[in-house]
Amino acid sequence: MTAVTSTPVPAATRWTLDKVHSSVGFAVKHMIVSTYRGQFDEYDATLTANPDGTLRLDGGVKPASIVVKDENLAGHLASPDFFDIANHPEIRFSSTLVRVEGGVLMVDGELAIKGHTRPIEARGTITGPVVALGDVVKLGITLEAIVDRTEYGLTWNAPLPKGGLALANDVQLIAELQFAQE
Repeated sequence: MTAVTSTPVPAATRWTLDKVHSSVGFAVKHMIVSTYRGQFDEYDATLTANPDGTLRLDGGVKPASIVVKDENLAGHLASPDFFDIANHPEIRFSSTLVRVEGGVLMVDGELAIKGHTRPIEARGTITGPVVALGDVVKLGITLEAIVDRTEYGLTWNAPLPKGGLALANDVQLIAELQFAQE
């Protein structure tokens, strides 16, 4: 079931992702003291507004396209300790409910990582639509969600010498998506 409450998206429209002006990334507490950020270079998403005004947001990420500041870390993230890209080449999201409450865009759905599918709620904003350069109609969606990485089989960690762990379990997912109307 997909539902919507008062979004600015015109009914019966389809929107494709403008990959040049979008980004998908993550942030996780590292060594207790700082937040480490990374992103993915290969991803896609579609937004569909049905004739009744309900919205559907679907997308996917190729974990092999992860961008981090250390090639050794990139290799470790590709391994079975984390994304296991040889056996799980894609991360998928599919919405089940899209709504605006109190001016906040709320997207419920299912996130599938490494063979584990779990419900997720993302919050953010929706901006537009606007007529952009070249008379293309654009729409922006910004979403953030917190997931427990261990629920998706991403369980690697290392104890620190004086206590604590190298990585937090909670990971912030961040999607800045710009769509063009088809």
